[in-house]
Amino acid sequence: MSTVSGITNTQYSSYESLSSGKRINGAADDAAGLAIAEKENAQISGYKAGANNMASAKDALNIADGALGSINDYLQRIRELAVSASNTATVTGSDRAAMQKEVDQLLKGISDVAKNTSYNTNPLLDGSKTDFKLATDANGNSTSMSTANATLEALGINGFDLTKNFSIKTIDKAISMVSSSRSGIGAQTNALDYAMNYNSSAAYYSTAAKSRIEDLDYPQAVSEKKKEEALLQYSLFMQKKKAEEETNSVKKLLNITA
Repeated sequence: MSTVSGITNTQYSSYESLSSGKRINGAADDAAGLAIAEKENAQISGYKAGANNMASAKDALNIADGALGSINDYLQRIRELAVSASNTATVTGSDRAAMQKEVDQLLKGISDVAKNTSYNTNPLLDGSKTDFKLATDANGNSTSMSTANATLEALGINGFDLTKNFSIKTIDKAISMVSSSRSGIGAQTNALDYAMNYNSSAAYYSTAAKSRIEDLDYPQAVSEKKKEEALLQYSLFMQKKKAEEETNSVKKLLNITA
């Protein structure tokens, strides 16, 4: 019976492997292989988590870029009004006062955008925090993301007034600052794309390495299973034959004794 029991246990292990698709279903199957596979699994999870972190960072950067684009539109209109107000030959003081009312609304618009632009409740443009750290994998590696301070104070246009002494260069400088910030955001977005591609590639090859260690070779497993079934049938046949021979021997012995 020990032979049959051994074959049955082997068959159970074969069925377990075939149903799970894995060669290693427990430490007893391959302790060293299991340890390596678990390490690979941690790496894969880390790469995927890092990619998710960077994808979220890209979303935040896109939001910030869109908001800065709106601020740039406000600034362009303020500049247009400033150019008009500079024409002292045809523009009166009351005209400038009327223009300033629009400028005040545009400045408020810029202030509101800087104050309210956020990602997952984290402000992006109000200057309270402009640098963010991103974990990129399971090894503790990280990268950083930075946005911009787009408040009126940071742009140097707080209190800009067409009814007083003003300089168009003040608005030009603010426009330049916004453009520079958008360029930086674009560069960071591209860098995150490269990093995400690396993570995807690393996760793919790590998964392949893990599969080579723990995944089942189906053709070989099926062949082994058929071999085990044949051995089991042969073992059962031999046991049945032995039992029949022992029974015949007993009958024969009883006939002689009788």
